Amino acid sequence: MATILEDISRTFNEFLLLSGNTTKEHIPANVSLRAPLQRFERGKEDEALCLNTPFVSAAMQAVSGQDLAIALARKGGCAFVYCSQSIESQVEMVRKVKVHKAGFVTSDSNLAPEAALQDAIDLRKRTGHSTIAITDGGGAHTKLLGILTSKDFWEFKDDLSRPVSEFFTPLERLVYAQEGVSLQEATELLWENKKECLPIVDKDGNLSSLVFRRDYFDHKSNPDELTDDRKRLLVGAALNTFDYKERAKALIAEGVDCLCFDSSDGYSDWQKEAIQYLRKEYGNDIIIGGGNVIAADGFQFLVEEAGVDFVKIGIGGGSICITREQKGIGRGQASAVLDVAAARDKYYEEKGIYIPLCSDGGLNNDTHIIMALAMGADFVMMGKYFAMTEESPTPKLTYKGRLYKPYWGEGSSRARNWQRYKEGADQKMVFEEGVDAYVPYSGPLGGKRDTTIAKIKATMCNVGALNMKEFHENAVLTRVSEMTLIEGGTTHVEQLDRIQTEGT
Repeated sequence: MATILEDISRTFNEFLLLSGNTTKEHIPANVSLRAPLQRFERGKEDEALCLNTPFVSAAMQAVSGQDLAIALARKGGCAFVYCSQSIESQVEMVRKVKVHKAGFVTSDSNLAPEAALQDAIDLRKRTGHSTIAITDGGGAHTKLLGILTSKDFWEFKDDLSRPVSEFFTPLERLVYAQEGVSLQEATELLWENKKECLPIVDKDGNLSSLVFRRDYFDHKSNPDELTDDRKRLLVGAALNTFDYKERAKALIAEGVDCLCFDSSDGYSDWQKEAIQYLRKEYGNDIIIGGGNVIAADGFQFLVEEAGVDFVKIGIGGGSICITREQKGIGRGQASAVLDVAAARDKYYEEKGIYIPLCSDGGLNNDTHIIMALAMGADFVMMGKYFAMTEESPTPKLTYKGRLYKPYWGEGSSRARNWQRYKEGADQKMVFEEGVDAYVPYSGPLGGKRDTTIAKIKATMCNVGALNMKEFHENAVLTRVSEMTLIEGGTTHVEQLDRIQTEGT
């Protein structure tokens, strides 16, 4: 007969944290939310790549486009660009994130001097950039001849068929710097000369990058910005287990920082073989995540047999996922995280190797995020949370006076992502494991993320923790009853908005 576990499959709603000793040093300003993204040996924690904010975005069409990836990296997290698209388009999304070098930006708005003013206007409309580098042949890294801005011509008065060479500011009249200049030095030049843009050229006069005044202020307002060793924003990408050889090769060539297999169930030979291939081909130079799993044996499989850097936890807990309904497979997210975290801690104790955990799914509010981290997750992967933001790739829609954004699962027909679930030779989706829905628009990512971070830090102070390691060790959880949930709500008062509504 089937094996039946004694423990009940539990969710985050069924737990509360007990407060610990909050000392004078336990203030939000002292709390660090840095979280490892790759495995490391005991004593070598500093060598692991870390997130500055414990958030990653789900590899979904309605979530992780380049705009969200850029915004999330600026806030200390990392997006995983979805793989349910062509290799070329996924690589292009990664490229657009990587060109957003912190302070030093590779120009993607360039024209040759013989181009017409109309070409400049078309380019501005296409990219949104008002500063255009005029270079030899219009290349991004060819000889810099000058700069054209919207202040150099009048769109509705000048002859738009005339060449930009008659309008741009030539190099000899520009303030520019040589390659090798520090960001601080470049910023000082901008300030001293009251300029908006500083071109950086190499020893041969070829355009290297641009430094903008606005980026200085943007960087100052995003102190958690996550970048690689070349000051480019960090970005991840998802893989499937079918074209992973070609896809991984192209993504790595473009500079992707980490890869993660996107699967509803990672406890499979397909994922093991794919990870082993990538390890043999690229060694430990690339970070690889695997999953999803919901129990200790799945963790051990991905770590010991496949060799992943981090493990994703969760099956069927996503807001648009119906795997549990369709296949009867899954586990309450709290039970899954607790079980896998116990296996991770045992592995670390015995092997001296720490494997970061990612809780994916079952996160319906900020409290659930806090619970996932307290139970042992190093970071969380979210879909709906980011799909609601301005930066997600879907358009805003109005319904009954409220703004919404479309949101659909990778297992839905709309995603047409048969590769995420296919295990046989018949290349089609027989049934869905995700739905097509709408979520309320929540505005720009920055404000939403700041509120969530404030709650996490406040909770950690209440528990008596200043970092994730202490949070895992110091957190004490208690299960709650139905009456506890009622007691914790607003059950014995009339809320102001209700009184105001009834009084009108």
